[in-house]
Amino acid sequence: MLEKLAFGRTGHESTRIIFGAAALGAMRQDRADRVLELIVEYGINHIDVAASYGDAELRLAPFLSDHRQRCFLATKTGERSGDAARRQLESSLTRLGVDQLDLIQMHNLTDEPGWQSAMATDGALAALIQAREEGLVRFIGITGHGTFAAAMHLKSLERHDFDSVLVPYNFAMRQQPEYAADLEQLIRVCSDKQVAVQTIKAIARRRWTEQDADKRYSWYMPIREPEPLARAVAYVLARPGLFLNTTSDATMLPAIFEAASKVQNTPTDGEMAADQQTLGIEPLFVRGVSDEVRSN
Repeated sequence: MLEKLAFGRTGHESTRIIFGAAALGAMRQDRADRVLELIVEYGINHIDVAASYGDAELRLAPFLSDHRQRCFLATKTGERSGDAARRQLESSLTRLGVDQLDLIQMHNLTDEPGWQSAMATDGALAALIQAREEGLVRFIGITGHGTFAAAMHLKSLERHDFDSVLVPYNFAMRQQPEYAADLEQLIRVCSDKQVAVQTIKAIARRRWTEQDADKRYSWYMPIREPEPLARAVAYVLARPGLFLNTTSDATMLPAIFEAASKVQNTPTDGEMAADQQTLGIEPLFVRGVSDEVRSN
């Protein structure tokens, strides 16, 4: 059984494993339907998608027609101007086949120009607040990739009382002192404000190289080995208050769900370091080196 936790101050008890619907973006409907049967099997009650995830919103629509009431539904807009964000929000509602979203998130709000645009009087935030007042959405959040995500989220939380944040979180990323310091401060602030903290890249191994012959279902190579994968999942879930958003590689979902349902022990730093060395695990984002943004 997957553990549930209050999703910030929203009043919803979400499974700590959140289904990242980017996995559905390039699927046929029949394949997507089978994946969604799996999340029902494991009792997952929180879905996270985005307007930019290919056809993922469309693939979710048939499922939501039967399961909307059991799911906390979140999507994202990458638009920074108010008019564009409003149009994209309305498009997402249509594509998903719903009248209201539980959560709309400003996607990857980590660069200063984009942040300034989104926070302007005619920016995305103002439009999303208006949409909330109209009942189109219930809550508003922010997401981010890269090593500046945590620091920029702190800045965003000073400007507006967001309901959720999303950041990269795994052992390798936390070995970078600057990022780790920003991350710890963000988690403290979110705890004080009852802001939900979602995490991504739990099972990331490293970026692909030209020499890798594996089939690629996500933009990074995942950890596939069962025991290291289980430790990577447990490493995130061992931290009180964190949610783990699943990868865009749908082939990894059964292993992630199974690992999360059987977490018993907190992996030690020594075990995580040993996995890092044995598997060649690397942080996906390194400040000043490889901080470009990719999808979930």
